[in-house]
Amino acid sequence: MIKLRSRRLFKSKSKLSCGGGGGGGCSRGDIGWELRPGGMLVQKRASGGEEDEEVIQLRITTGSWWHDISILATSTFGELKVVLSLVTGLEPREQRLLFRGKEREDGDRLHMVGVQDRDKVLLLEDPAIRERKLRSTAMAQAITSPCRTYVTV
Repeated sequence: MIKLRSRRLFKSKSKLSCGGGGGGGCSRGDIGWELRPGGMLVQKRASGGEEDEEVIQLRITTGSWWHDISILATSTFGELKVVLSLVTGLEPREQRLLFRGKEREDGDRLHMVGVQDRDKVLLLEDPAIRERKLRSTAMAQAITSPCRTYVTV
């Protein structure tokens, strides 16, 4: 059985003058308030800038080489592919990223999947796209190379 004390719910150390327009002066237990442009009084948000977000360092490996990449923990695997395309030269659609043995979707967030600082992520080139590239280069070479047929009369 859970016992709730209603008196405690209504006792608050918050002060309406704490956050508002002047800001500052709040003690640790006080709740900051802000007035939105529409006139609504709401609890002040924590600063959500990128300086508060955690930057993690990942080791990206493929067979014989590796790269250390620093990226925000809240980034997606798609954003990681864009960063890797600058380093490796592979386009994001040509890359397959595996973490803990599973290929991850572009929309998956790093911290939601469990990626932490100094973790390894495996980068593979998509074999179907590699085969298509090889075929297209072979066809391009066949078209551009002159076919010399000599006919003797």
